[in-house]
Amino acid sequence: MNVVLLGAPGAGKGTQARRLAEHLGLPPISTGDLLRAARSARSSLGQKAEKFMAEGKLVPDDLVIDLIRERLSGKDCLGGYILDGFPRTLRQAEVLDQNLLQNGAKIDRVVNLDVDPTELVKRLSGRRQCRGCGENFHVSFHPPKREGICDRCGGALFQREDDREEVIRKRLEVYQKETKPLVEYYRRKGNLKDVTGTGGLEEVFAAIVQALK
Repeated sequence: MNVVLLGAPGAGKGTQARRLAEHLGLPPISTGDLLRAARSARSSLGQKAEKFMAEGKLVPDDLVIDLIRERLSGKDCLGGYILDGFPRTLRQAEVLDQNLLQNGAKIDRVVNLDVDPTELVKRLSGRRQCRGCGENFHVSFHPPKREGICDRCGGALFQREDDREEVIRKRLEVYQKETKPLVEYYRRKGNLKDVTGTGGLEEVFAAIVQALK
């Protein structure tokens, strides 16, 4: 099964994608994680993407498409995958559909996580990430047992550059302009399900699983 998770920054796509991947036994593929890894490795693509990410802007389609195309060619994706953060524009969605069609595949289900913008700012500005394993925490909703320390690996927690409030608001503006039209794109295709992204993690996860049936 090939699944796409849609939703604004902070809607919970990353957390739910990892849980869904475990539930279905499929690899979670996060554009954000792939881009940050490329940036940390100082790869050519990572250096090109860095200036866009720091300003809360979308990384150009061509860079993202090349990154995703390479990742989807992996053997672990043969049985399906969970896409988190891709596609983000109509062009990315169209290229993805074209590539899948050439291989006799398709996107089976698209889940749209809907969260109020005010709630999104609160979520993102309080988010902290582990430098070691990448685990996500939140100062209010999911705090670590020890302040500044990851529960999983003991690594140091930090606030991402793109989780500063001024950058968050810019990211939400970009989402409304560039990414939200994807909801209607997939709705017209008949494979989209809307899920309310507010509530407890278990409640939202159960709603996503139900939407995939």
